[in-house]
Amino acid sequence: MDKRINLGKEAPHMYDKLISLKHDMQALIKDANINEGFSHLLLLRASQINGCAFCVRLHTKDSLDTGETIERISVLPAWRETQYFNEKERASLELVEAICYIKDTHIPDTLYEKAKEVLTKKEILAVEWLALVINALNILAISSRLEVK
Repeated sequence: MDKRINLGKEAPHMYDKLISLKHDMQALIKDANINEGFSHLLLLRASQINGCAFCVRLHTKDSLDTGETIERISVLPAWRETQYFNEKERASLELVEAICYIKDTHIPDTLYEKAKEVLTKKEILAVEWLALVINALNILAISSRLEVK
């Protein structure tokens, strides 16, 4: 099979805008006081759902590099069955998952109301933008078949 077009390399002006959006999302995460390591777990969970090997590897490494434990990383696909995540983290994970499965879930009002009970407006804003941005990056990486090294 021929290599696919690398969307970032072939349209760098578009890629630069996406990366700028990523930086803005990271600023929202910081402003909401969401732990950087946990933000990488959210990025990792979305990438797992989307099946993006490039981003799964990247965010696993980033999670470890920013202080996340191997225990939390390894149980992430089954986080509901563990006690490794606090109430805010669980609400954030649920919200990210609902956004990744938006075609099926349309982000139920009950889930959103539950998130509003434990997360601040800034936290919800940051988590939703995180999910939006990582979904776009996952699509870019998968479509371009970025090599996992």
